[in-house]
Amino acid sequence: MTAIADRPHLLSEQFEAVARSLSREAEELRPEFIYGRLGVKPVPDGDHGRIIQWLTRICIQARPELWLHDQGLRVETYRAGRARPDGVLAPADAFVGAGEWADASAVLMAVEVTSYDSDTDRRDRVEKPRAYAESGIPVHLLIDRDACEVIVHSEPDGVRYERSARIPFGKRVELPGPVGIVLDTEVLKGWVR
Repeated sequence: MTAIADRPHLLSEQFEAVARSLSREAEELRPEFIYGRLGVKPVPDGDHGRIIQWLTRICIQARPELWLHDQGLRVETYRAGRARPDGVLAPADAFVGAGEWADASAVLMAVEVTSYDSDTDRRDRVEKPRAYAESGIPVHLLIDRDACEVIVHSEPDGVRYERSARIPFGKRVELPGPVGIVLDTEVLKGWVR
């Protein structure tokens, strides 16, 4: 029997049970459920963590009413996916009482920092931007350590982001509304392999 590519292999409830089990058993993996497929991403390395720290500090200084959360999101309106972005910019109280997988409606920006694993291309550069656009997240920031560039996706149309800007590390990046924050990316050069 062949699996049909556009049908989920698991229900979202089944994924959540597997994710809870994996979270207890394997501290080096973070489970996700995107486009009906169970996936895992490795726990971030030190440079990855430092990049999130840097971005958190900038966001707090520029927009103190917001927080860069570590929050799982329900994404994809069609297949009820579950993604764990590296950062989720939203009002500070946006996820109070939400549980592990929250609705994405309060999210202003989803952040991903590429990992050094074989699945990062499909996961971080293809599937997640699409899922975030489908969920209506206004801005998706991808910090691509392989390409040494920042990619800013904006203007979701419910299927994809209509605008994407690629900016090399070392230049200033203006994150569009509703985020409205400027990043000086020079420091990112020091946190790549």
